[in-house]
Amino acid sequence: MAAVEEDSAPAAAAAAASDPTAGSSDNEITVEEASFVHTEPPQDGSAPPVVSSDMEVLHDKVKKQVIKEGHGKRPLKFATCFVHYRAWVQGSSHKFEDTWQEQHPIELVLGKEKKEMSGLGIGVGNMRSGECALLHVGWELGYGKEGSFSFPNVPPMADLVYEVELIGFDDIKEGKARSDMTVEERIAAADRRKIEGNEYFKKKKLEEAMQQYEMAIAYMGDDFMFQLFGKYRDMALAVKNPCHLNMAACLIKLNRFNEAIVQCSIVLSEDESNVKALFRRGKAKSELGQTESAREDFLKAKKYSPEDKEILWELRLLAEQDKVLYQKQKELYKGLFGPRPEVKPKKANYLPIFWQWLVSLIHYLIRMFKHFILLMNSVATETAVARRAQKSQFIAMVLQPF
Repeated sequence: MAAVEEDSAPAAAAAAASDPTAGSSDNEITVEEASFVHTEPPQDGSAPPVVSSDMEVLHDKVKKQVIKEGHGKRPLKFATCFVHYRAWVQGSSHKFEDTWQEQHPIELVLGKEKKEMSGLGIGVGNMRSGECALLHVGWELGYGKEGSFSFPNVPPMADLVYEVELIGFDDIKEGKARSDMTVEERIAAADRRKIEGNEYFKKKKLEEAMQQYEMAIAYMGDDFMFQLFGKYRDMALAVKNPCHLNMAACLIKLNRFNEAIVQCSIVLSEDESNVKALFRRGKAKSELGQTESAREDFLKAKKYSPEDKEILWELRLLAEQDKVLYQKQKELYKGLFGPRPEVKPKKANYLPIFWQWLVSLIHYLIRMFKHFILLMNSVATETAVARRAQKSQFIAMVLQPF
């Protein structure tokens, strides 16, 4: 599963797209979709970041403070640079532009930038790939005396502050603007970046690999993809989708799981049966503790690749985690409520029983005595009546004439 899939040309990439689900490992570079992930997410407060590095003077009106060092050489004039930035008016905490929020880096050709971006161009020309910096630009190289019509928050003669990341750049020889390229040229340029990213990935240079993948994706933005149909769309997706999946593999290794989920979801929006996207999204969700959602992704991946050992292994791991969680919950509840108390037999107390028996006996004797009295009275009454009857009968016999 550690093999690296590479396509040296878009045609080969299109052929590879016919089997985009082969394998699911995090260590496997994929050749298939596209949004943008910057290296380490920059500070996103309301005000510009506080930077303690020295101020480097690049121009009378442009100064730079390094936030994160880059690597490699600096871009030359007319190189095509891929840049993310945030912009503020000096002294203000309200940013008026943010390409990270827009999810797309801008393309800046050094020496051909717009007048209001000339200060930004000077700063970018003095950066290296992967570098993040804070640029301080005077109003003369910004929006000038008039301010900005597009950004009302930028008043006339406003000095600017930029938080900038140079993702990478194309050399002058291939520094043709994307808008001037044919469809085939854009796909080919993206494919070259993807292949370079794969080489960095093999060398475990994950940040550099992601920069290449992001530049590849930049060639195939939403507007470009919207115009493609048929074989051209298939060719573009065969390069674009793997860049997203490879980005996700890098992000998982860097423990940036939420960003990895976003990359996989982009692929699944185009190809819901993509095993690698399902597997890597499930892996990222599992690391975030989203067990049930991760299980759903793994089960979907298993549906399309039932014999994949890594998918089966992750499902077993989730089952084991469920058992461990159940035991922990059981112990927790046991600790909260304690063991169930045992019912101890009470010692017999015969005194109340004796008094109860005695009272019952007395009541019984009283009832019997009353019954005896009633019986005696009844007998006495009957005897008296019988005697009176005998006496009356005797008198009647005496008085009877002979």
